[in-house]
Amino acid sequence: MTFEDLRAYALSKAGAVEESPFDETTAVFKVAGKMFLLSSPLREPLRFNVKCDPDRALMLRDVFAAITPGYHMNKRHWNTVVIDGTIAEAEMLEFIDHSYDLVVAGLPRAKRP
Repeated sequence: MTFEDLRAYALSKAGAVEESPFDETTAVFKVAGKMFLLSSPLREPLRFNVKCDPDRALMLRDVFAAITPGYHMNKRHWNTVVIDGTIAEAEMLEFIDHSYDLVVAGLPRAKRP
């Protein structure tokens, strides 16, 4: 998976937008103003941060060496996923789906896409 693949998938989500509020190299993907994915095309190997249910976050960290507590994020609710070939692309896309779904579920009904 490349950064462009990651970007295209994130932006395919209903209501998703890309911003760079922290610096010019970190892409932040939001829905209704709330973050669901962060990544930088300059990081090697490529990695991304996603929101995750706290219990599931712990389980994923135990199962995959490439998943760690979210870098510069709330470690309870965010994971960093390193794209190093040890996790199938379909699973990584599911992590993004889960993050997006958590954020949307937390929005007031009037703001949900």
